Amino acid sequence: MSSNLIAGIAQAIIDGVTRQLEGSAKYSPSKVKREAMVGQDGFHGWKETPVTGSISMSLRDAGDMTVADFNAMRNSTIVLVLANGKTIVGRNMGATDVQEVDTEDAKFDLKFEGPQVSEQTVSVS
Repeated sequence: MSSNLIAGIAQAIIDGVTRQLEGSAKYSPSKVKREAMVGQDGFHGWKETPVTGSISMSLRDAGDMTVADFNAMRNSTIVLVLANGKTIVGRNMGATDVQEVDTEDAKFDLKFEGPQVSEQTVSVS
């Protein structure tokens, strides 16, 4: 990665279709939430609970799509291609939030959650 580009440009692909990414996208490949367990006598250890991976974004409501279709997605593949060369892939993802379109800017937020979000990094030589 000779250009040192690390942020700012991204591409969103949902079930093989490239969508207009209006604003920022976020992802979480985390598998557990960890909490400190503390008693009156101090630190006792850790509590871990499983969490789902997630990918969220703000999309443009293009005229060739139906926003309601996103609400029905339950087994989707979500791909983010980032400026730093990383590719984020979510498999078996379901749309978890209700989609609400802001007609002033033709945009809406979309969040997917599922069992597997992975990061594919770029090898630097």
